[in-house]
Amino acid sequence: MIPLNINGKSHQVNVEPDTPLLWVIREQIGLTGTKYGCGVAACGACTVHLDGEAVRSCSMPVSAAAGKRVVTIEGLSPNSAHPVQKAWAELDVPQCGYCQSGQIMAAVALLAKKPKPSDKDIDDAMTNLCRCGTYQRIRAAVHLAAGAGKRGGSIIHMGAGAAAGGDSARTATDNSKVQA
Repeated sequence: MIPLNINGKSHQVNVEPDTPLLWVIREQIGLTGTKYGCGVAACGACTVHLDGEAVRSCSMPVSAAAGKRVVTIEGLSPNSAHPVQKAWAELDVPQCGYCQSGQIMAAVALLAKKPKPSDKDIDDAMTNLCRCGTYQRIRAAVHLAAGAGKRGGSIIHMGAGAAAGGDSARTATDNSKVQA
């Protein structure tokens, strides 16, 4: 039996020590928010926190998590009230959404280390892959969650500033004329 602490709850799992943590989280514990993407720790869809560090759970043996704190997307907030989750929703970051739980977990780990990251900090830390290409929205959401207020990322979100009458509203209007 391998002792695990996942999202603050103790579990004893009867699996081989080299079983990937991802499969234990999904199949043994029943938390399916953490996704399988590539199986080789390249895409980041399986990102969880292990003692506060973002790790790729698809290639981490469950034995490496024994006695440590594991946090999945489900453990981040019971009602999606975490600042990163709120920023993701406010900026409509996901398209297909498959990679987003891993993206959010990576962003939370980044902000724990660098509460006010630069664009370069975000680009360097956010190595998760997004097949839909929402990288500009992801960056904008990280800044929003950090309180930096950089909301850009797409013409859709530039238009969100229209009510405030800022430069972003003017840019969205100008761009819509070009596209018409």
